[in-house]
Amino acid sequence: MSLSPKEIISEEELYGLLSFIFWTLTLIPLLKYIFIVLQADDNGEGGTFALYSLLCRHAKVGLLPNYQISNHELLTDDMGSFSEMNMESKARKVFQSHTTFHYLLLSMALLGSCMVIEDGALNPALSVFSASSGLEQSVLNVPTGSVAVPLTCVILIGLFVLQPYGTHKIGSMFAPIVIIWLLFIGGLGLYNIFCWNHLVFHALCPKYMYNFMKTLDLKNWGSLSSILLCITGSEAMFADLGHFSQKSIKIGFGFMVYPSLVLCYLGQTAYLSRNLEKFGTHFISCVPRCIHGPFTVLAILASIVGSQAIITGTFSVVNQCLALGCFPRVKVIHTSKNIRGRVYIPEVNWILMALCLISLVAFRDIEDLGNAIGLVVITGMLITTCLMPLIITLLWKKGIFIAACFAISFGSIEALYFSACLSNFLKGAWIIVILSLILMFTMISWHYGSTKKYQYDLENKVSIKWLTSLGPSLGAVRVPGIGFIYTDLVTGIPAFFSHFIINIPAYHQVLVFVSFVSVPVPYIPPDKRHLIGRIYRKEYRVYRCIIRYGYRDNVKDSNDFEDQLIFKLGEFISTEDMGLELNSHVEGRVTVVGDQKQIKAGLIPIDEADLNLGDPSFVDRENGDTQLRDDQLQSAIVPVKRKKVRFVLPPESPEMPASVVEELQELLDARDSGTAYLLGHSRFVVRNGSNLLKKLLILVYIFLERNCRGPLVALDIPHVALLKVGTLYTI
Repeated sequence: MSLSPKEIISEEELYGLLSFIFWTLTLIPLLKYIFIVLQADDNGEGGTFALYSLLCRHAKVGLLPNYQISNHELLTDDMGSFSEMNMESKARKVFQSHTTFHYLLLSMALLGSCMVIEDGALNPALSVFSASSGLEQSVLNVPTGSVAVPLTCVILIGLFVLQPYGTHKIGSMFAPIVIIWLLFIGGLGLYNIFCWNHLVFHALCPKYMYNFMKTLDLKNWGSLSSILLCITGSEAMFADLGHFSQKSIKIGFGFMVYPSLVLCYLGQTAYLSRNLEKFGTHFISCVPRCIHGPFTVLAILASIVGSQAIITGTFSVVNQCLALGCFPRVKVIHTSKNIRGRVYIPEVNWILMALCLISLVAFRDIEDLGNAIGLVVITGMLITTCLMPLIITLLWKKGIFIAACFAISFGSIEALYFSACLSNFLKGAWIIVILSLILMFTMISWHYGSTKKYQYDLENKVSIKWLTSLGPSLGAVRVPGIGFIYTDLVTGIPAFFSHFIINIPAYHQVLVFVSFVSVPVPYIPPDKRHLIGRIYRKEYRVYRCIIRYGYRDNVKDSNDFEDQLIFKLGEFISTEDMGLELNSHVEGRVTVVGDQKQIKAGLIPIDEADLNLGDPSFVDRENGDTQLRDDQLQSAIVPVKRKKVRFVLPPESPEMPASVVEELQELLDARDSGTAYLLGHSRFVVRNGSNLLKKLLILVYIFLERNCRGPLVALDIPHVALLKVGTLYTI
């Protein structure tokens, strides 16, 4: 707590403060989150963006740039068709028809994500600093801040350095500490209750809370914000659903955390009711002196555990924003093979560490840090409260009355605390406004720039008719090998490919247009991930592959991806004319290539040692970009041999039609000749006549595009196999 001792001058006010803490703990974390909000998980994932993704699917309010009809077909298979979800309801029609509402929902989701990120940047500093200050007071007896600040910095650096080891290893190391700490503070609370004042249970009556509010005025109204520090982990608990199961969180909080915290606060109040002059140092004073040292060390370790939970929640939220196109590209490392939601993001980890250290050194005061975190916590809770009525109405179909009761009951409580936090704007909360503006503008700029880039690609794409008019040779010499052309488009031909084929009169005998499409679901089943079709007639040997992935999926490295795609292409070729269910498509027929147990494979994979990567003489080794000269046009398009798995035709291949065997054999021959990867290299300029805000958004996007990681699909592609074609975007 960050209340000043001058603000508590009587036992009556002490009871009022305890009543506030008890009912806040009961209504917000226990009732709202444990019993209600956790039920709104998105296939086991939580957080603000999980709620947003649910609304995107079930109410069609998403603003993702590449959210195409093929994704709706996938969601129809997995989640039920939209026609089965009472699509004729008036509320749903209103939400779908007003674009302003769509932008408002996205802004709320982004702001809620910003709050989780800021919580991860400030909460560890406050938690560890508070525990370290107790060490100063009880054990070392030195001036305030002389030891706590340096010790906190060392602990925080060590905590962030441990993050690459993953949640499982860190959790296994700290789990016993959490259990010991909760049992300790619960037992200490019981000790103080029976030792000092066993009548303290009377303070749980709401009348003390009402009487406490009557004593507040505008001058000390902000003191209510300090109560929020007892529920700081509520939103992070929801965001951590990807790391821990819903059942484990409910059991852990309901049977361990909640009772221990209630007993702890009851015990402190019982102690203070007989030692009011100790207010401010009561957390240490109420502990028997003989165990001050062990208690302080245990408190520091427990603060580290709490900080770890908030940091992992931050990684989860950033990963969701990244997958849905609302965060600059960063490296995501999956730290668990069994639980896909456990991720580590190096860039975010070090930025969080820097912000923690800067905020600690700049403030050096628990009260200011507490005011800042209070505003973060209550803002995130208010956003969840605003989104949940839509979930209750549109997904759970519980009626507008129940949704209104949820919004009014919890919204009124949180609005009360929000007003108290705003009154502390000049006492530390201002830092949250600055960080929120920076984060929001960054995320909005990235989303706006990505959307404009995609729209530009759509407007300038080349029709299939133009490509097929060139004939089966595509107007060029078809050299041996497979060419993978990466594009965001799921229809048409990207402009950079037409530019390439016009200027270089040669290309591969097999072409595959590959698109990675993010879908607002946590995971895509492997048998639903690949959507493969043929562009025009068979003799052209041109295919389109759409790989759909959820915001928790791990995009594989290029070696593994190439093996999977070749296997799926073989399966598509062998089953194309066997009467499987095919979806209509403006470019022809496409199909979801599914489970290999149900569909006969067209190719059989055989492990093989890596082959020579080929002659890389045409590559500039300093920056890895392909430098084409007049005497190298032919060699530049020669694909690179880089494969781990060799494919052969199945033994029953004679039973296949001759045309299928011929096409599969041509695919194998092309694979044996090697593969090459073609990507568009973007350059952006601001369109003349754009207003100041648009210019600023695009300039920020251009800066981020140039300085963040390259496109996700290019991260593991060797430079000798990569060919970039420049494209100028006027946005």
